[in-house]
Parts: sequence; structure tokens; C-alpha cells
Amino acid sequence: MKRSTINQIMQAADEMIRHHGFTLPPFADWTPDQFAANKTRAARVISGRCGWDITDYGQGRFDDLGLFLFTLRNGLLSDLQRGGGMCYAEKLLISRQDQLSPMHTHVIKAEDIINRGGATLVVELFGSDDKGGFAADRGGLVRCDGIDRSFGPGEKLRLAPGESVTLMPGDWHAFWGEGGDVLIGEVSTVNDDETDNVFREPIGRFAEIEEDEAPLHLLVSDYQRWLS
Repeated sequence: MKRSTINQIMQAADEMIRHHGFTLPPFADWTPDQFAANKTRAARVISGRCGWDITDYGQGRFDDLGLFLFTLRNGLLSDLQRGGGMCYAEKLLISRQDQLSPMHTHVIKAEDIINRGGATLVVELFGSDDKGGFAADRGGLVRCDGIDRSFGPGEKLRLAPGESVTLMPGDWHAFWGEGGDVLIGEVSTVNDDETDNVFREPIGRFAEIEEDEAPLHLLVSDYQRWLS
């Protein structure tokens, strides 16, 4: 993805987030230079990979296959392993109309996916085989706003604003906006985007960046290169 495109996506996302009554934390506004100047006191932001995250899954077709994310907070895997402390994470996402976030599951993370506003969020669901792999012939059980709901293989949940689904490890899912763009909330156990995403197809999690202009803000995938 071109950096200029990423900058434009950031600006549009911030406008949509504000339109729906949310405001990003102060570090969201930092320039790269401000981030570098504050990297010591922002060590937990950096180590938790909180911040801007825009991906085309390495395929170069963001409008068709992509996702905007902003990680607001993220706990520690060590806390999760010992069963106490900051064991949770929270994100805001934007799924554009007909923009696919491809079929995947997680090894550790359980998550609530919440339609925070906009159009309809479509979530396509499949179950797992006996080894946890994708099973085209299996359904399962999820909870929608705390209410049990069974699903068949490939069933599509349609979530209106205010509605949600709880997904557990082994619940294979893909999602997109229907009828317009959707602001999504994600509340989950500790998030590790580098190792805990298992995609059905062999694709990348992060975008390759073409530096055609200076970054407006750093992406979480920029931290190692720009702040080390």
C-alpha cells in the first residue's frame, strides 16, 4: 500500500469514529517525531502494539480485501497465562461496504465483535474439524448479545448497530459491511496479531508499505523500524 493511501484512510477513519461519538486517545494524534520523543513513557503502548493498523493482507486490493483497526488497549500474555492482571484488549475497526476481512480463527483469543454504528455487519461462520482446522461441513454455537445461537456451515449472521457476536477460538469467521461502512468494536482477551491469527488461505497479516510521502501517524507495524 502507498503511504499516501494509508494517510487518507487514517483521516477518513478518524472522521467516521468521531461521527459515531468516539474519540481516539491522545497518542493517536502523535506525529512520528512526537512518538519518538515519547517512546520511553509510551513503552507499554509500543510493546502492546496499540495504535493505528491498516492492512490489505499483503494482496494490494484494500477496497476489496482489507481492514482498518485501532488498538486502544492491550494486556499482557504473561498475565493471561498466570490467570490474573490485564488479560484483555480493545479495538475499534472499520469494515467498508463489501470489503472482506478473510476467513480466519484464533488459537487463544476470544472476542466480542460489536456493531457500533453504520450499516449492517455480516459475519460468515464455519466450525472446526477435530484438529481445529477449517471445516467446510461443520457449524457450531456462538452467543449473540449473550443468547446462544447455533449456526450451520457458511451461515451469515447479520448484525445491526448495537448487536454483537461472541467468537471463541476455533470459530472460523469472515466479515464485511453490507449496505455501507460499519464501525466495529472488538473486546477480547489479550491480542497478538503476529502469531494468533490463523487464516484459511496463506495470506499476510500486515501490508507492505510504499513510502511515497511522509507518514501522518505511525502504524503498529512501523514501531520496530521507526522507534528502535
